Amino acid sequence: MNRDEALSLLKKYVRSEKMLYHCYSSEAVMRALAKKLDRNVEKWGLAGLLHDIDSKITNADPKKHGLVAVDLLLDEGINAEIVDAIKMHNEEATGLERKTEFQHALAAGETITGLIYATALVYPDKKIKDVKTKSVTKRMKQSAFAASVSRENIMECEKIGLSLNDFTEIALNAMKEIAEDIGV
Repeated sequence: MNRDEALSLLKKYVRSEKMLYHCYSSEAVMRALAKKLDRNVEKWGLAGLLHDIDSKITNADPKKHGLVAVDLLLDEGINAEIVDAIKMHNEEATGLERKTEFQHALAAGETITGLIYATALVYPDKKIKDVKTKSVTKRMKQSAFAASVSRENIMECEKIGLSLNDFTEIALNAMKEIAEDIGV
């Protein structure tokens, strides 16, 4: 499946502009990580784009989210590795621990987008262009800031061989490249 087909599929199931922005952000981060780690950029990008495709269907229920996506995506012919990473981005639903680089990258990559977005919103102009890596990493230590963002998931960046600082810089720059598409 190419990106245009995946985008059409995503929009069939996800109507929320905010959720679409999150998916676009996750795609950009995953593509940037794949480039950095010399992995398949298209495959990693599709995982980022489609990882929350079942969020409306499951009402983001942590016991179901990701699992419903499995059948939906396999029926659409999505690569099994992509489907596995999507399933595993929500460990709570599977009861299993993430083990592969791809699984860790998606869990960390999609999660940091929320912290970056929240950081941008505290800036006077609410634009990501002015956000610095240091601002995001500083907010990692403030558990009350963007409290729903799992710092533990973000720290899985270390399991793919990246420091928090390097990971944040890659993610932030990826989101800056698509700032107009994600409303910040």
